[in-house]
Amino acid sequence: MCSDGCVHAPQSSDTAPGHVGTDPRRLLEVAVTVAEEAAAHVRARRPEVFGIVGTRAESGDSVASKSTPTDPVTVVDTESEQVIRDRLAELRPEDAILGEEGGGEGDSVAGVRWIVDPIDGTVNFLYGVPAYAVSVAAQIDGVSVAGVVVDVAARSTYAAARGGGATLTDADGRVSALRCNPVTDVSMALLATGFGYGAARRKVQGALIADILPRVRDIRRIGSAALDLCMVAAGRVDAHFEHGLSPWDWAAGSLIATEAGARVQIPSPHTSSVDGEVVVAAAPGIADALDALFAEIGADRAIPEE
Repeated sequence: MCSDGCVHAPQSSDTAPGHVGTDPRRLLEVAVTVAEEAAAHVRARRPEVFGIVGTRAESGDSVASKSTPTDPVTVVDTESEQVIRDRLAELRPEDAILGEEGGGEGDSVAGVRWIVDPIDGTVNFLYGVPAYAVSVAAQIDGVSVAGVVVDVAARSTYAAARGGGATLTDADGRVSALRCNPVTDVSMALLATGFGYGAARRKVQGALIADILPRVRDIRRIGSAALDLCMVAAGRVDAHFEHGLSPWDWAAGSLIATEAGARVQIPSPHTSSVDGEVVVAAAPGIADALDALFAEIGADRAIPEE
């Protein structure tokens, strides 16, 4: 356990993190290392930049807008991504990186590529709502093979390597295997979702929620797609769906949900938020019924930005 309470994945006695090839288990070791280091930075910097919980300053150099005025990026987002990029440059210098803030080089998904969301849930982070995460995934030829989502405020780490199951390491270092809920009735399912930043997409999403809400137990809007996907894995919700996510939103969390038994639908690794494709992760016992519901109301169709 590191000094601020984060927990590192065990490393092989014969393989250092910087020489892991393409073994998903070794890539996971690297992902845990860089994600937890970035999470520690985010955790330390929030009170320095924004002061006490409940206060925020959206002027000056601390916060800027991206796609719309309601889509913020903070100085800590960019710092966190740089922490990850610098560490990956040490441990995996030959690999490509795609980050939410720094982008990537070219459109190729060949070989090993790291998909980085330095703070997923930036609005929550800005307001002091304790639901934001650092998400790091390693993909090989566009397929996630290792993924880590660190719940920064809770000091807990969700992790998975392809074919190796999914785990949650809590702030005390306890490790638990993750499995989806055994729910079989969609009317008793708790769903998580999120909304885009553009008004036109939000209007369509609101109409879909009005159709879905009477047919399920309830809906939660946490504000971090990466955490939503991990909550499916942990059985804290039964399904997550959202239109318009980019690869950094789902690359790690979708693998964690899959390894916990969820049935997951994700877009091509070439897509971005503007395409409006839907991401769905559902406990297996309700996946067919949820697919049918979404097809009936049109929730399975993309909602591209206008």
